[in-house]
Amino acid sequence: METILLQATSGTNGGMINIVMMVAVVAVVYLFMIRPQTKRQKEEKKFRDNLVKGDKVITIGGVHGKILQLDEKTVLLEVDEGVKLRYERAAIRGYAEGDLSAK
Repeated sequence: METILLQATSGTNGGMINIVMMVAVVAVVYLFMIRPQTKRQKEEKKFRDNLVKGDKVITIGGVHGKILQLDEKTVLLEVDEGVKLRYERAAIRGYAEGDLSAK
């Protein structure tokens, strides 16, 4: 009879350990994957919302240009003298370094 009670007791402890391990795995996934990604997305949105006419930027495709016009969802870039391209705001990766006219 004692062995039956010991087996029942160890079974409930094992279930509790499984629950604690699952909570730990979810916490690790949140801390190392989800949280940094949402933080990065907020920073990118803030960057794109703060773009102004005249900024020199780089697109995700590597095109360098100067912002001529901003709409709610698009950006008009001058990539060379007289060459204008329209991009989605989401396609702007960051600020360009240096002068675009220098060759």
